[in-house]
Amino acid sequence: MSAIARLPAAAMVRLMTEYSIFADRSTLDAAIEETAEFAPKFDADGLIPVAVTDAGAGRLLMLAYMSAEALSKTIDTGEAWYWSRTRRKLWRKGETSGNTQAVREIRTDCDQDAIELVVDQTGPACHTHRQSCFYRSVVKGENGVALKVRK
Repeated sequence: MSAIARLPAAAMVRLMTEYSIFADRSTLDAAIEETAEFAPKFDADGLIPVAVTDAGAGRLLMLAYMSAEALSKTIDTGEAWYWSRTRRKLWRKGETSGNTQAVREIRTDCDQDAIELVVDQTGPACHTHRQSCFYRSVVKGENGVALKVRK
């Protein structure tokens, strides 16, 4: 286990969110919805949700989370980096599978508490070897709701 993973939660959040490339939300001159400053809002765990879409098809590929370090590395390298909530560590998409994501564009929502990555996906995005992690639809039937695999 890395030294960072052994830090108390509050110290880890502080470490993950103290990156000087991001604007300090408390010092913005304009409303967050109107500012040109990038001031992402990380949650209490130091993370921000990331929706990943395919640049060509526009299809939603996956949902992940980023720490400030992952977002900074993504901006610096043009490759998608994420924070694994399960393993409590930074990871680069494709580091073991080879199924990489080259980032074409990074977008944020109106209040900067969510990110969208528009990527060129190499290989499948899902660990199940499907193109998208969203391969099942919720359907209502006579016996309640169920999942149906999408074609």
